[in-house]
Amino acid sequence: MKIVKKISLMFIIILFSSIFFACSGQENPENPPVIDHENNNSNDDNNIDPPVIDHENNNSNDDNNIDPPVIDHENNNSNDDNNIDPPVVDERPILDTTPVVHEPVATGEKTKKTEEVTIDYSETSHGYVMVNYTGSNPKVRLLLTGVDNIKYTYILHGGYEVFPLTGGSGEYNIGVYENISGNSYLPVCNFDFDVQLESDFVPYLYPNQYVNYNADSKTVKMGASISNGAHTQLEIVEKVYNYTMKLLIYDDEKAANVKAGYIPNVDEILELKTGICFDYAAMMTTMLRTQKIPTMLQIGYAGKVYHAWISVYTEETGWINGIIQFDGKEWKRMDPTFADGSNESKDIMSYISNTSNYNLMYKH
Repeated sequence: MKIVKKISLMFIIILFSSIFFACSGQENPENPPVIDHENNNSNDDNNIDPPVIDHENNNSNDDNNIDPPVIDHENNNSNDDNNIDPPVVDERPILDTTPVVHEPVATGEKTKKTEEVTIDYSETSHGYVMVNYTGSNPKVRLLLTGVDNIKYTYILHGGYEVFPLTGGSGEYNIGVYENISGNSYLPVCNFDFDVQLESDFVPYLYPNQYVNYNADSKTVKMGASISNGAHTQLEIVEKVYNYTMKLLIYDDEKAANVKAGYIPNVDEILELKTGICFDYAAMMTTMLRTQKIPTMLQIGYAGKVYHAWISVYTEETGWINGIIQFDGKEWKRMDPTFADGSNESKDIMSYISNTSNYNLMYKH
């Protein structure tokens, strides 16, 4: 009887075990999946093969793997489409743009005097002569004739004034004349003197009556500021030109009412931000001369229009007569008023670049 009970109990246990595994969906633990540990494979259908990684070449057979960009470390290049080329650095030395102001002086070493006037010609080698009128006549003229036989007429205002010797080395004549009535003038001083210039550039590096500035001038300081970072003198010319074009607005009313003997005040022009052709030229000349660039302020006619423009001398190019800008092939006239007033249209720029359209009368 006991044996029969034991057999029946074992049968019941086996029966319930079979029912339990059948209901739970679990496989018989007596038959676990066979795992190949050497190749990391299994006969389990639910097992997912891991990606095979080639550690030597950092590659994988995983479809989701993204190849990193290939970088050429030697040339700092990459095949990454988003790679941005670094900016090109200009390794040329930057010019020293500290302003250099050559201030004229009346030393008294060589003078010609009368009761009303003193002419100091001590520093003619630097390209200038100084005149001081102390008389009471309200209309006084200075007549200066150089080697080139061009007669320059100036209005004297009293106190020492500076006049450039732009005719080159040789004999000059200077005379001071007082008005006696109408258009009649009487000479109060007249004499000849010899000039031997230190260089052909010096008359265009000093201030004078038409291009009047000193070391304290705001225009001089502004010229140094905007020239900062330039690698060549041509870059300075470009910076000064662009600055002037953006700053100044042509004053039509002033141009229509300007009086004979008008002299630009460069600091006033800088502050008001308006001017006529003479103002444009005087302000640019001030900035360029104090950046050690010989600059010639020229006055004459553009067609039938009384006009002013400038020429410059750079170490890279020599004299550039009436230059305005370089377009990669040729230089064009630096005539800031026409370029500004026409918004640099092609027709005007073509007119400006034609030398025959200009009739030079005076150089200052």
